Amino acid sequence: MTAFQPVRGTRDLIGDDFRRMHHVAETARRVSALYGFEEWSTPIFEDTRVFSRGLGDTSDVVSKEMYTFEDRGGDSVTLRPEATAGLCRALVSNGLTQTNLPRKIFYTGPMFRYERPQKGRYRQFHQIDIEVMGAAEPLADAEVIACGWHVLQELGISDGTVLEVNTLGDAASREAYRAALVAYFTSHRDALSQDSRLRLEKNPQRILDSKDDGDRAIVAGAPTIDPYLTPDAAAFYGSVEKHLARFGVPFRRNPRIVRGLDYYSHTAFEFVTDRLGAQGTVMGGGRYNGLVEEMGGPATPCVGWAAGMERLSLLLEDGGRTPAAPRPVAVIPVGDGAEGAALDLLQALRQAGVVAEVAYRGNLKRRMERANRIGARAALILGDDEIAAGVAQLRDLDAGTQESVPLAEVPGRLA
Repeated sequence: MTAFQPVRGTRDLIGDDFRRMHHVAETARRVSALYGFEEWSTPIFEDTRVFSRGLGDTSDVVSKEMYTFEDRGGDSVTLRPEATAGLCRALVSNGLTQTNLPRKIFYTGPMFRYERPQKGRYRQFHQIDIEVMGAAEPLADAEVIACGWHVLQELGISDGTVLEVNTLGDAASREAYRAALVAYFTSHRDALSQDSRLRLEKNPQRILDSKDDGDRAIVAGAPTIDPYLTPDAAAFYGSVEKHLARFGVPFRRNPRIVRGLDYYSHTAFEFVTDRLGAQGTVMGGGRYNGLVEEMGGPATPCVGWAAGMERLSLLLEDGGRTPAAPRPVAVIPVGDGAEGAALDLLQALRQAGVVAEVAYRGNLKRRMERANRIGARAALILGDDEIAAGVAQLRDLDAGTQESVPLAEVPGRLA
């Protein structure tokens, strides 16, 4: 019989792989709490319209990558391809759009996209995500960026990672800039790729993000948004840069960062690295001031970012920063009569916060071999003589030393 394997684009997280992913999530959870973010959890699947409205019917995610199916009740549901749209839906459906704003939200969990698997990218992948919903001020943009930089620092992977920032301007800025891009790219239309010709009709800003070599040569001469910024939009972006400097977050301007949907505005940013090959973005986000309205709520300014946990984990692995597995204490009863006392000691250790294990079977030699296999830092040996004397033999498996310790003192010695 052929053994089953994980579905293509998925993987099992075991050992070091799981510890790295867990470390990423816990670090982000801890750091975001310092900034006042509270954790939310939303369903793993939603009404398909949540994502078709939130991501745009013509986006690659909606048209090519979503896991969408009809349930037994005839409703179209989709496994979430990202977190933000579901969080905006939750804000509206739980009646939170008018109370206690802004809401500062932290989120982590699996996402699903049917795309070509590659290094650090899977069809079931995991994200961490923070959002500030209900704040229109540029300080909110700077603070979410600062939180992201803080997460990368705490993970020890900020070296070699660069923050790139751009402004998308306000509605008037984007309208004027769009006209300038249409004029420029129309003059080069015959040299554009087929995809970029389609984008020219629908969303010319997306051409700036083209990976086609021919397009990139044309994009190099395209106008930037700066001459088309309104005074308000320019002042907004200037405040973001000023706040980033105060937060101590290094950055560089990248006028080619774009977003594909009209409700994105003002700040757009990415943390990029050259340590992951061509796919170098590890965290990205920006301001979106119309998505809550798409979910049926009132106009609500929002800003946030998402980061792929698999890519952050790869950076941990590349930097030799895989968290070590906890080293347990092995409790070893010698003889059937010692098992009860050994179990009492085992639970006393666990109550004291000590990771402790007991082998289910085997003589002293085999139990000691298991203690070494699991990387135990110490072994506690209990036989009839030790029980009669009210002690355990504490063997330091690193130093190779051994001493008798009163049973009541053992948890305190090892905690």
